[in-house]
Amino acid sequence: MRDRLSIDPSHSPARPRIPRVLSIAGSDPSGGAGIQADLKSISAVGGYGMAVITALTAQNTRGVSAVHVPPVEFLTDQLDAIAEDIAIDAVKLGMLANADVIRAVGAWLDRTRPPVVVLDPVMVSTSGHRLLDADAEEAMMQLLPLADLVTPNVAELAVLAGGAPAETWDEVLAQAEAVSARHGVRVLAKGGHLAGDDAPDALVDAASGEAWMFAGSRIATTSTHGTGCSLSSAVATLRVSCGDWAPAIDEARQWLRESLRHGDELEVGGGHGPVHHFSGLWARGGVQTAPTAAEVEADWWNEIADVRAGIDDLPFIRALADGTLGREPFLSYIAQDALYLRDYARVLAEAARLAPDSAAQAFWAQSAHGCIIGELELHRERLGGHDGVPARADATTTAYLDHLLATAARGDYATLTAAVLPCYWLYTDLGVRLADGHFGSRPQDADHPYASWLITYADPAFADATRQAIDIATGLAAAATPEARARMLAAFRRSAELELAFFDVPLGLTSAGDRDEERTDAAPAAEPAATTAPVEAVPA
Repeated sequence: MRDRLSIDPSHSPARPRIPRVLSIAGSDPSGGAGIQADLKSISAVGGYGMAVITALTAQNTRGVSAVHVPPVEFLTDQLDAIAEDIAIDAVKLGMLANADVIRAVGAWLDRTRPPVVVLDPVMVSTSGHRLLDADAEEAMMQLLPLADLVTPNVAELAVLAGGAPAETWDEVLAQAEAVSARHGVRVLAKGGHLAGDDAPDALVDAASGEAWMFAGSRIATTSTHGTGCSLSSAVATLRVSCGDWAPAIDEARQWLRESLRHGDELEVGGGHGPVHHFSGLWARGGVQTAPTAAEVEADWWNEIADVRAGIDDLPFIRALADGTLGREPFLSYIAQDALYLRDYARVLAEAARLAPDSAAQAFWAQSAHGCIIGELELHRERLGGHDGVPARADATTTAYLDHLLATAARGDYATLTAAVLPCYWLYTDLGVRLADGHFGSRPQDADHPYASWLITYADPAFADATRQAIDIATGLAAAATPEARARMLAAFRRSAELELAFFDVPLGLTSAGDRDEERTDAAPAAEPAATTAPVEAVPA
């Protein structure tokens, strides 16, 4: 019995190498068994699958109608081509059609000595017919000592043990013990072909005198085509990643049982259909390709193209740019911004609390601090002594803060980062375009009535903070599930729409009287919140 699993010290345990697993088996054009099942199984449990074909079959879910065995010389060429170029972590052996094929594979194993070898001895069909002649069966016996684990079904175990097929679980265990002792190989004894409601398995190792039992009830399904192929391939792969046989078998069985439970969903063929190798992966991870952070950034920016165009067209923005904006609407805007910023600072502080790493915690905390300082500066420098400034948040400011505070209260960090992002992104974009002449040259004039305020929009420090906020939010979105990413985008767009509404209020349809009304459906007037730039660079 061999056990030569090597550990490469150059690979960090925090990021284990993906197992490279070679299947040496026959082909099933219907995709449920053979190398097709092997490759699916290897991929499903986290490995990189390779395949050398020993035989071509004409088969479907009802049975095999023809078999073609390519020249053994070509089989050896395939094996040597793989071994010369790729470090193989594990080998799974499946259908080996005749004695010449078995001996060629055995000679190759003896030369290359792969770290892990799992043999699924395809010797007896489901209907009970012997698939190998006497010479091939003898060659198979000679192959057993070159394997680390053999995974026969009940009928194949009987051939290896030289007896009649077992009818009870105790008889299966006894034959597995005999085969393990005689050939120096671990045996995965399988009870799936026995009668009854139970379908146990056991890992039997005569050399150590130990046996590991794996209980399981029978799964009611006809989708069992390729079950043995799939299990043995999964075990070979997981032996590399798990580091030991018992945990590898346990994990492989759990995966296979999940795949069996969902096999009927595939609706493949009129006979015994295949197991659903990827049912768990599809259910947990979906089949939608995850975007990169850069793709999320581009998609989200495009998603609010209408909002950005609406902001550009607002009378407030146009009047602000050309210097014709009156003092009263400007101060009204600043007042609402001050009210907004105090609660926005609280939202950013909650983002800092929820952040999973110290860098993000520091970023959001610094942004909250900058908001508080900026809000105080705004009151002192822009609003001191001015009569008629609203003391309460208007309906738009209230709606915006309610959206942000509710998002923060849900405790969903990723969605919260998306919700606060427009306050960074839209202001940085607007500031850059004001400074570079997009709205004409007037904002660049030193005598512009709001020159000292406009320049803060393009503040480099705020641009840097915006870049960090974008990177955090889009990075989280790229790693999120499609459902979580959709929630983030919805929160992001809602905040962007509220930014547009916020800009629209000073010269929009809402009257000053409406803006001063007390809120009837929200928390007490907000005392707003944040950013790292001067307050004018982050109005609301």
